Amino acid sequence: MSADNALTPAQRDDLRTIAAMIIPASDHYNVPGADDAAIQADMTATLGRDTALVRQALDHLARLAGRPTASLDPARRDAVAREFRAAGGNAAATLVRVVLQCYYRDDRVLRSLGLELRPPFPLGYALEQGDWSLLDPVKARPSTLRRAR
Repeated sequence: MSADNALTPAQRDDLRTIAAMIIPASDHYNVPGADDAAIQADMTATLGRDTALVRQALDHLARLAGRPTASLDPARRDAVAREFRAAGGNAAATLVRVVLQCYYRDDRVLRSLGLELRPPFPLGYALEQGDWSLLDPVKARPSTLRRAR
């Protein structure tokens, strides 16, 4: 289930606000904050099994604040976040993990870290499509026949 359907509009606003607090944008490193629209879209599309704990975390934050976290002034928001961090438990840890995993798989962030936008291969070399030479040692072994049960 996508979080677009699982989170209320107020929860989505709070998620965006909290994400920006966890990882703000940086002009120095030319990276977006975790509140960037593309990163937020990734978060809401991939919450999956974490949806319940993220909702629990966002509800806990709203209860601590007495209203949606996004509507608070920055000083009050920081105070609520410190209180939440101390008592949030698994829900707080899940919320932070979701923000971090979506942020660090964004192409712009990977480029800023000097990482290439491709899957890693042995010794850093890309494999030719259809090159099965890596299987030569396996093919050279004698066949092993086993009785089916």
